[in-house]
Amino acid sequence: MKSTLTVRSIVIAGVLGAVAILLGVTRLGYIPVPTAAGNATIMHIPAIIGGIMQGPVVGFIVGLIFGVSSFLNATVPLFKDPLVAILPRLFIGVVAWLVYVGIRRRSEYLAVGTAAFLGTLTNTGLVLTMAVVRGYMSVEVAWTVAVTSGIPEAIVGTVVTLAVVLAWKQIGKGKKSKISEEL
Repeated sequence: MKSTLTVRSIVIAGVLGAVAILLGVTRLGYIPVPTAAGNATIMHIPAIIGGIMQGPVVGFIVGLIFGVSSFLNATVPLFKDPLVAILPRLFIGVVAWLVYVGIRRRSEYLAVGTAAFLGTLTNTGLVLTMAVVRGYMSVEVAWTVAVTSGIPEAIVGTVVTLAVVLAWKQIGKGKKSKISEEL
């Protein structure tokens, strides 16, 4: 387990945190959908990537950055509550890391894909649970949001995370590119 922060970890956490903030501030991280949720989000993906690539501490930090950004940029009362906007996001990268570490010996693709899917469901499930607990929505509405937005978000999150993580891992394998060979 990567329990200490290296310079690399801090830089990656900062870059992924900046991506999460950029997605939130520009609203590129919110995809309008005609459901009770109003938006599907891809803002959780940097936290998942951080957890898979650098471990639970980086996943936690990027999730924290995502949550604080969500809280500070909230336009609806639900996300103006730090227990809904911040707390659930702390677990996205941590869960993704736990799943990835638990499966990676079987298959890298399966590990990354499953970690991304369950990391996304962690975001959806914990946010909706807190929204119900805090009285912002009923259980019925939460289930509707989970099914209509959570599942599509998990599929998109899995595809994007697989593409980014597997490409990133290829870069680090020491394979020479044509450009480096020509230099």
